[in-house]
Amino acid sequence: MDEPISAAQRHPAKYWHKLDDGRIQCDLCPRDCKLHDGQRGACFVRGRIGDAMVLTTYGRSSGFCIDPVEKKPLNQFYPGSSILSFGTAGCNLACKFCQNWDISKSRSFDKLMDQASPEAIAQSAKKHGCKSVAFTYNDPVIFAEYAMDVADACHAHGIKTVAVTAGYIHAQPRREFFAKMDAANVDLKAFTEEFYVKQTGSHLQPVLDTLRYLKHETDVWLELTTLLIPGLNDSSQEIRAMSDWIIQELGPDVPLHFSAFHPDYKLTDIPSTPVETLIRARQIALDAGLHYVYTGNVHHVEGDTTYCPSCGSELIVRDWYEIKHYHLTADGHCNHCNARIAGRYEQFTGQFGRQRIPVRIGASA
Repeated sequence: MDEPISAAQRHPAKYWHKLDDGRIQCDLCPRDCKLHDGQRGACFVRGRIGDAMVLTTYGRSSGFCIDPVEKKPLNQFYPGSSILSFGTAGCNLACKFCQNWDISKSRSFDKLMDQASPEAIAQSAKKHGCKSVAFTYNDPVIFAEYAMDVADACHAHGIKTVAVTAGYIHAQPRREFFAKMDAANVDLKAFTEEFYVKQTGSHLQPVLDTLRYLKHETDVWLELTTLLIPGLNDSSQEIRAMSDWIIQELGPDVPLHFSAFHPDYKLTDIPSTPVETLIRARQIALDAGLHYVYTGNVHHVEGDTTYCPSCGSELIVRDWYEIKHYHLTADGHCNHCNARIAGRYEQFTGQFGRQRIPVRIGASA
């Protein structure tokens, strides 16, 4: 039985319509949840009260933290800058391997201890010198109304906005949501429909549609992440097919991050991903023609480094999330051959580095 939706959790939601049988259909994502009064959607945080949809997590967060932007991961979006990160609860996917399952699969609002208005979040980011605010930990698509209001407040203060998302969203909300974002890291979780259905409870094609849309119809800076899980999505054939699709449909300049799985949530019988698997995947993607391919959440300096695709020089050498060497101009050109490097850049004067700073934000502070 669904947890009752209290009066304090009833922020008006967009993206729904009434059905002839009396139910309401949520039109935010391809799940198309059809709800009776009092029911919640599969994401748990959107529900029906009376004859309208509500968002139950508006203004509520599972916590705020300042991170290096590289941790999102975004390696070519103002490298070295800091980013204020937060999420809410719930998710519209059902990934058996979720690394943030305590938040994304939460069915209790006990996880949402921090409350903050959009203006308070923007003010906090500005106060702490953050270049950007990230909607992350759980998928911001499901709290789109809150994320979009926060984005508006951030932009009013000159703060950039970043969505870390699976990209599982319908066309109309996709247009409105990403119109508020400056950058996105999209989880391309695998490159087979079988994996998406069996391991995430969703489908591949809507994600590919989102990727095409972001690349060709927006100015959003886009990077991709694929979590490689032994035996499920780490074959050389699948990695090559995915790399070929990215080059053909998105172009060679979209950065791709391969990250390592560790046993969690419902997939505890599969071993952690060996570093060698990430290195192999990176080489396959580079051989396919991608210019910027990274190995994430493992110690591999070569796989953390941004290289010039024109002359091959090391441009940004990273050790974990710490930048050791930086050889780009303020407008993003190689210091060696003057080739333009894809991304968003400014004058590099220092870095946030390898730290993580929890932040408390009051509802109106």
